[in-house]
Amino acid sequence: MAFKIIHDRANCIGCRACEVVAPAFWKVEADNKATLTGGKSLPDGKAELDADDKDYELNLNAAQSCPVNVIHVVKDGKQVI
Repeated sequence: MAFKIIHDRANCIGCRACEVVAPAFWKVEADNKATLTGGKSLPDGKAELDADDKDYELNLNAAQSCPVNVIHVVKDGKQVI
C-alpha cells in the first residue's frame, strides 16, 4: 500500500470532476453521487481504497478537483487532502 483514498459519499454533490480526472477510480451513479471503484465500506459510511504509488498524482488531482472536499488522500499516515 502506498496511499489511501477515503471518500465521504454521503456528502458528494455529483459534480463529476473526479470521474473526469480519474475514471478508473470514480463513477457517478444513477443517484448522482460518485462511487470509489473497488472501495471498501467503512462503519462510518465512508469508503476506503488502498492504492499504488503509480496512481497517486491522478487521485490527488481528483481530490483537488472536488468542490466539496469529500475525497481525501492519506499518505504515510497523514491526510494530504
